[in-house]
Amino acid sequence: MPERVMFVQLKSGHDIDRGPCWISSVRFTSSWQTAYWRDRTLRRAAGMFDANFYDVDTDEEFWLSGPHRDRSDTRYSTVVPQVDDDVRDVYEAFLNGAPLPGREQG
Repeated sequence: MPERVMFVQLKSGHDIDRGPCWISSVRFTSSWQTAYWRDRTLRRAAGMFDANFYDVDTDEEFWLSGPHRDRSDTRYSTVVPQVDDDVRDVYEAFLNGAPLPGREQG
């Protein structure tokens, strides 16, 4: 299963981009339609207003994307993501110009 360092933001119950967010490790199925994050199963879904995945157990909506080097991960707010300890070194190297694992070709 592909594993990526991702920006993850909870969208349910929050104004636009003000929900809590994380830089975290996420595993994806080979089809990239299902993601596994923190004991959650997230499914890709089209047509959601401001999200691209939902939790299959809680229906909470999430936005998952690759992190931005300039830290502009949220569109309309200045919410700062919490960086998980297990990806901190990789994320800091990325901010300093290194590619993310699995994204060496772009």
